[in-house]
Amino acid sequence: MLQTLKVSVSDLALGMFVSGLDRPWLGTPFYTQGFLLESDDDLRQVRELCNFVYIDTRKSRYISPKIARQGQVGRNRIPLDAIFTGRNLTPYRDANDWKDEHPRAKAALDKLVVDISDIYDQAAVRGKIDAVRIKKVASPLIDSISRNPDACLWLGRLKQHDEYSYHHSISTTIWAIALGRQLGMQRHDLRSLAVGGMLMDVGKLLVDPELLRAERTLTPEEMREVRHHVAHGVHLVKKSGIQNQDVLDMVGFHHERWDGSGYPRGLSGDNIPPFARLAAIVDAYDAMTSERPYAPAKAPADALRELYQERDQLFQSELVEAFIQAIGIYPAGTLVELTSGEVGIVVADSRTRRLLPKIILVLDPRKREYDTPKLVDLQEASGRSRGEPVAIASSLPPGTHGIHLGNYQLNL
Repeated sequence: MLQTLKVSVSDLALGMFVSGLDRPWLGTPFYTQGFLLESDDDLRQVRELCNFVYIDTRKSRYISPKIARQGQVGRNRIPLDAIFTGRNLTPYRDANDWKDEHPRAKAALDKLVVDISDIYDQAAVRGKIDAVRIKKVASPLIDSISRNPDACLWLGRLKQHDEYSYHHSISTTIWAIALGRQLGMQRHDLRSLAVGGMLMDVGKLLVDPELLRAERTLTPEEMREVRHHVAHGVHLVKKSGIQNQDVLDMVGFHHERWDGSGYPRGLSGDNIPPFARLAAIVDAYDAMTSERPYAPAKAPADALRELYQERDQLFQSELVEAFIQAIGIYPAGTLVELTSGEVGIVVADSRTRRLLPKIILVLDPRKREYDTPKLVDLQEASGRSRGEPVAIASSLPPGTHGIHLGNYQLNL
């Protein structure tokens, strides 16, 4: 029998396993990894939101004869252990509450900010990267994210640097480790992701900074020079004695795309090294959510929605979904308006109910600033207004109502 079937919602029945929707998972109450239709309420929700869905016959408890005969098929999902052949993927459990992890994450990230700036500055002068130091500085961050990623994800949104390349390196390192944790990668692979994240754009040290800061459209020749940062980066990494192939893949191929539209080689699909596929996702996400000379920052939820829409076009579907699971449907730093009219900032995800994260309330229903921002867990009874549950109504663009993340440090 076919493994994945496209099914009209009118033909759904209890016992079928829904593995895909005709719309992004974002903004729906469903789990991005799929779900079993177990009640009439499940059927009602799916029928209200969708016209058709994809059914995984392997995970379904019941498939009607009519559905079994259907010939409409979606791409079979690729198991993660088939993408990362030979890797031991083992699920992580949170070892700490995010509040307890906060001071350790802050210490690790504060040191990373200092070290990354220094490593880049020395590389610009010496033409070499301090390989020993860059591996060493990654360890505390890997430890923190392995225990609980929420604190680092929040703090990473607060960290800013005058140089976009430095800030980008810090952020992509955090996202890459968090994605590796979600995939269940072992520590040595998380270290490769961390080092690769820090060095993906190191080649830009050898590109004319005026081109990197340009707010205008670059000429074809200028664009070729900027794109050459990939080759510069690989050269610098190898010259520094770093021979880890996963790191080299991240540096050399993080601009390749699933459909072959990327550069420098126009690789597609499985021809793109797996770690480079991960790097492409975290690189694109951080770029979209950062202020750049030529583009304003997108809201984190909007950036995730764009990544999801590009699955199996620019990015591999399984890895996009893993990334969304890693950082949450409303990632840390997302500005949101609640059904109560209040405005808040997401600070930590909920592993079980992704639409009900922990937030800092900063504006009241009339959009007046609270004297003291309030930390609220939307899953708890305190997240209620006039006896009614409070939920996220929408995400807002960065800077809405004059809110800036850096003004809201947590005092835990």
